[in-house]
Formats: sequence, structure tokens, C-alpha cells
Amino acid sequence: MKYIATITPTGSPIGSGNTLEIEVEEGNLVRVDGEELRTDLEKIGSLDLYSLLLNDRSFEVHVRQTERNSFRVMISGQGYEGYEVEIFDERLYRLGESSGELSAGTVDSAIKAPIPGLVVKVLVEEGEQVEAGQSLVILEAMKMENELRAPRNGTVATILIHPGDSVDQGEALVTLH
Repeated sequence: MKYIATITPTGSPIGSGNTLEIEVEEGNLVRVDGEELRTDLEKIGSLDLYSLLLNDRSFEVHVRQTERNSFRVMISGQGYEGYEVEIFDERLYRLGESSGELSAGTVDSAIKAPIPGLVVKVLVEEGEQVEAGQSLVILEAMKMENELRAPRNGTVATILIHPGDSVDQGEALVTLH
């Protein structure tokens, strides 16, 4: 089965990363943009932590689903590297691409609290056009202020919080259309 994945380094605008075609073959073979890789992926315990062997190199990988087709991935290597990954099976990707639903960020997406905290500021209004990387919400958590930014260009569809609200990890704060 083929998949289309967009892999963006954490902190960069979503969708600005590399788009790869991934084909999962029988056994432990995966073809990434035509390059054949031997893989072995095993989940470790009940956490979102995996052991990955990739062409005999070992990695520790933490995967957390953030939206329906989106994942936040941390990979150990020489330190940790973080990525935002959007992945679709090829058939759905091509259908969405041809209808325009997957391109140019036309799919609704929610900006969620990465950790529990207190909403300090809401920097946008419903209906406002935003650009990828623009600050949307200031969230105070663990005595630090965190800027939550737009992952892509779009329009603010709904604002689900107000300054002073306490939010839980994973709670939707703002949705973009």
C-alpha cells in the first residue's frame, strides 16, 4: 500500500516540509521515494514509544497523534529531533488533491493545547485571515508562556477559549478553516 507523507521539522510551518511517497511492501521492506529500506518497528509497553530498526540503525521514536491524519514524532539519534507528520493513503490523497480538499490547507484543523495551562491571551478573532507561523494564543504552563502558532495559512473558524480559561492537554483552542 502506498502513502503520501509530508514531514515538517517542529517549529516550521505545517506543510512546508518534504512530501514523500512511502510504499509498504511485504516483510519489513519500505520504499521511500524509490529507496528501499529494511525496517522493524516494535511498540514499547503501553506508551506511544517505539523501537525502530532502520537499515540496522536503532532509533527510539515517540509518536503522538495530534489530528486525524497528523502526528507529532520525536526521534532519538544524536539528540532528539521533532517532526510534524501528515500522512494519507495514496488513493485518498489523490482524490483530495484533485478535488482541492487537501491542498492549500483547506481542511479544518484544530490548534490544541500541548500541555495543561492557563490561557493568557487570544491574539486573533473569528473570521480573521492568518498566515502559517502567526501567533494565535499565549498559553501559560509550568511558569512559562508558550506561543501557539498557526500551522498553515487559513481563516480562524472558531475560538473555543477566553483569556483566564484553564485548559487540559489536547483540548481544542482554535480551529482554522
